[in-house]
Amino acid sequence: MESIKLNHITKIEGHASLLLEIDGDELKRCELAAVEGARLFEGIILGKHFLEVAAITSRICGICSCSHTMTSLKAIEKAMGITVSKQTRMLRRLMHLGEMIRSHSTHLYFLALPDYLGFASAISMAQKHKREFERALRLIYLGNEIVELVGGRSMHPVTTRLGGFSRIPEQGKIKKLRSSLARAERDAVATFRLFSRLKYPAFERPSQYCSIVGTGNQLCFDGRMLDTGEYRKYIVEQVHEYSNSKFSFFNGREYMVGAMARYNNRALQLSGDAKKLAKPLPESFSNPFFNNVCQALELVSCVEEAKELLGLKLRNERQRLKPKPGHGVAASEAPRGVLIHDYEFDERGYITAANIIPPTAHQLARMEEDIRNYVALRLSHCSKENLVHEVEKLIRAYDPCFSCSAHFLKVEIKQT
Repeated sequence: MESIKLNHITKIEGHASLLLEIDGDELKRCELAAVEGARLFEGIILGKHFLEVAAITSRICGICSCSHTMTSLKAIEKAMGITVSKQTRMLRRLMHLGEMIRSHSTHLYFLALPDYLGFASAISMAQKHKREFERALRLIYLGNEIVELVGGRSMHPVTTRLGGFSRIPEQGKIKKLRSSLARAERDAVATFRLFSRLKYPAFERPSQYCSIVGTGNQLCFDGRMLDTGEYRKYIVEQVHEYSNSKFSFFNGREYMVGAMARYNNRALQLSGDAKKLAKPLPESFSNPFFNNVCQALELVSCVEEAKELLGLKLRNERQRLKPKPGHGVAASEAPRGVLIHDYEFDERGYITAANIIPPTAHQLARMEEDIRNYVALRLSHCSKENLVHEVEKLIRAYDPCFSCSAHFLKVEIKQT
C-alpha cells in the first residue's frame, strides 16, 4: 500500500496535513487534518469584559482581522441591545470591502495563479508576468488603504468600537482615495477576464452551499432560509481524532462556503460592471475550481461598491453603552465564507460562554470529500507527482488562508 502525505497544508493561523493511503487504483484512506495548534481563543475570552473581546478575537486571523472584529462587535451589540446608525453600517461595510479586495487579490494572484501559469511561486512568476504581478500589488495596496482609512491601520483595526467608531475618516483622505479607484476598476475587470479564461480541471461535484442573506440575520442553505441565532439546531460540529479543527455538517452532509457559495445562492448584490461580466456565466457552479472565478467577479463588485461608499458625507457620532446580561449571535461573510461569533454575558458584562466557527471549520468536511472524490477519479491515469500537484490546486481553490497556504508545498511520499 502506498502512502502519500502532504505536510503543512495550513489554514487560519495554523497548519494542516493531508494523508492519502492508496492500494493499487483504490483510495483506502483520505484524512485532511487541520493541525492549528492550541490557540484556544474561545477559552481566552471567557471572563473577559465585553469592551475587550473584539480586540482579542481580531487576532484569530491577520488578513481577515476586520471580519473577526466586526462579527465580534455585532454579536456583542445583539447581546447588549445596541442599535448602530446607518453611517456605522456603511463604514463597516467599506472596511469589509477593503478586506475582500486585498484578500481575494492575494489569493488569486499569489497563491492560485502560479499553478495555472506553470510556476512554483508568485516570485518565480513575477519576471515573466510583470504586468499581472504589478496589478496584484496595486489591488492589494488599495485594499489595505481602504482598511487603514476606516480602521486606523491595515491589520487589526483600532478605530472600531461598539456602536460605532472612535474616529471617522477625514474627508480629504476619502476624496484622494476615491480619485484613485478608476485604475482599480480596470485592474479588477482585467483580473476577472484573466481568471475566467483559465483552463480549470474537470471536476463537477454538486454540494450544499451556505451563505448569509441580508444583514446577517439569516443563513441560506441552497435557498432555505434559517435564523442565524439558531445555527446550533442545524449545523453540527464534529471532532475527528486526526484533526484539531472541527468538521461541520448540515443535515448530515458537508457544505461549502465562500465566493462560489455566495454566487450560487445569489447572496451577493453585484455591481453594474460585475452584473455585465456575469451574464455569460452559468447560473451556478458545482466545480470547486471555479471558486477562483467567483472571487474575481466579487473583486469587480467590491471595487465599484467601495467607490460608491467613498462618496458618503460623514459626521461624528457617540454611543452610550451599559452592560447587561444577554446572548448574542452574529454572522458575517468573511472573504473565505461564513463566520459566526456566539457570546453569552453575565449582568456585569463579562463573557460566560463563547463559540466561534470560522469559514475553515464550515467547509473542512467538504474539502476532504472533494479531495477523496478527485483523487479517486485520477488514480488510474496520474503519476504521484502530478496527483500531488492537482490535489494542491484543489485545496488552493478553496483559499484556505493567506498566512498558511503559502507553506503547504512540502510533500512527503512513502512506499509501504
